[in-house]
Amino acid sequence: MSLRNPGFIVVEGPIGVGKTTLARRLAETFGSELLLEGADENPFLKRFYRDPRQGAFQTQLFFLMQRAQQMQSLRQGDMFQPVRVSDYLMDKDRLFAQLTLDDEEFRLYEQVYSHLTLDMPVPDLVIYLQAPVEVLMRRIAQRGRPYETGIDADYLQRLSDAYTRFFYYYDTAPLLIVNAAVIDLASRDEDYQSLLTRIAEARSGRQYFNPAPLSL
Repeated sequence: MSLRNPGFIVVEGPIGVGKTTLARRLAETFGSELLLEGADENPFLKRFYRDPRQGAFQTQLFFLMQRAQQMQSLRQGDMFQPVRVSDYLMDKDRLFAQLTLDDEEFRLYEQVYSHLTLDMPVPDLVIYLQAPVEVLMRRIAQRGRPYETGIDADYLQRLSDAYTRFFYYYDTAPLLIVNAAVIDLASRDEDYQSLLTRIAEARSGRQYFNPAPLSL
């Protein structure tokens, strides 16, 4: 892992933590291909946030097929392209499914998932952004997406807990866990440059980036 050729980087974390913002900035820094999960393209997402029980299965299947197609395209693409950045980990799809689907729906989902996710590309680094639920709620409100108005703190807490459990056991790729509550990776160059330094050092295992709070 180096800043010259960091390989395939994935940015992950719960809704509102800033993963897409960071993924875009990393892709700009490295001049790389950028893979985004495209929530705005999911026609079932508004239905899910209005009524999670009625919209969960369609929403999840759409995301699964969208993400699997992107990952397959990445695997079959130009292997000489030095850097790629994504704002989602394929495993994350199953994490959301476990959280939102009932038992029968999840069994059916698992059958589809097992066929669509064979031989997925493995990241060279996963960056996991963490922040408390109150911070996530504030950031979601600030970006003002109409279909996200139905997201409540209870759902975000369950989602954050699911991410914590997932990454506690994650060992497929090097993992950099970032406390994103007190930094501004979008507009503070000092914070972003500090993170780039940690990315260059993240060669194996798991590491932590817990920067000091922003000065007033």
